[in-house]
Amino acid sequence: MKKLKTTLLAITMLLIASVSISCKGGNKTESSKTLDNQMQKETEQMTNSDNQESKAEAILSDYFNLKDALVNDDNARAKDLGNTLAQSLKSFDASSYSESEKSDLKEIIEDATEHAEHIGESDIKHQREHFKTLSKDVTDMVAITGTDKKLYEQFCPMYDGGTVWLSMSEDIKNPYYGSKMLTCGKVQKEIN
Repeated sequence: MKKLKTTLLAITMLLIASVSISCKGGNKTESSKTLDNQMQKETEQMTNSDNQESKAEAILSDYFNLKDALVNDDNARAKDLGNTLAQSLKSFDASSYSESEKSDLKEIIEDATEHAEHIGESDIKHQREHFKTLSKDVTDMVAITGTDKKLYEQFCPMYDGGTVWLSMSEDIKNPYYGSKMLTCGKVQKEIN
């Protein structure tokens, strides 16, 4: 998807350049000026869309770092990463999505931010409780924003009646039990 957008951006830029050259500097007709304006707007929209994708990818990156801290039973690092994730979530702008997606993303982001903030101030047991809901929120966000990464939804049947999380690896590294039951779980599905 990102390659397609990059290709479209390159084509758009070439079209703008060719229209500018063919119009011999300042002798543009009204239709070529309109075409230039349309292409410029489309280029800006693609750039904004790429920017939103990068913010969604930053949220994913922060989520995976937090997951790894929980896998490693690192309460202090999880606190820091919970706060980092909360900031990434707060900076996400859903304006380039449809109205229904904006509404859904607003709810998801608000809930995820609250859980990330709680992780930023809690003991590891409580962090893991909030990570459960945070994982659902991030999974719901990815369903709307998409991702270029191959992700794995993993499932632990033992934690709180069964709980999922996302991973970039098929290898099970359980964030809910850490070193106590590191490999408890299975890949439930692939995303992307």
